[in-house]
Amino acid sequence: MADEPASQELQSFDSNQMPWGELYIDQLRVGVPLKAFVSDPDTGMSVQMIRYDTGFTNPWHRHNCAHGIYVLDGVLKTHAGTFGPGNFVWFPEGMLMEHGATDDGPVTTLFITNKPFDIHYAFEDESEGDAASGG
Repeated sequence: MADEPASQELQSFDSNQMPWGELYIDQLRVGVPLKAFVSDPDTGMSVQMIRYDTGFTNPWHRHNCAHGIYVLDGVLKTHAGTFGPGNFVWFPEGMLMEHGATDDGPVTTLFITNKPFDIHYAFEDESEGDAASGG
């Protein structure tokens, strides 16, 4: 029906044909390659393909959203171990974590959030503590 919102339509994304975009992380002054598939305007849930380049680790941080990472190729390195293709790793909301690629090669993942994405780095918490204490 013409009155139904566009979200009622099937969506398909050919990641092989999509150009890589960039998620720029201000705090790290680095861009992470991504291909954005879905971002739900009602819930904030999102699905993206993310590639961490060889040796890149997103240092200790938290999110106010839970997120899952499905490894497509390469090896995902986390604070809890390494995970190869076919592994799905779930990070609960608020968990202190780090993840990225190994020094042996890049990793390509499907990155799924349950609500709007945000990121808070441990070093930011330390800086705020230092400022509050006058140090």
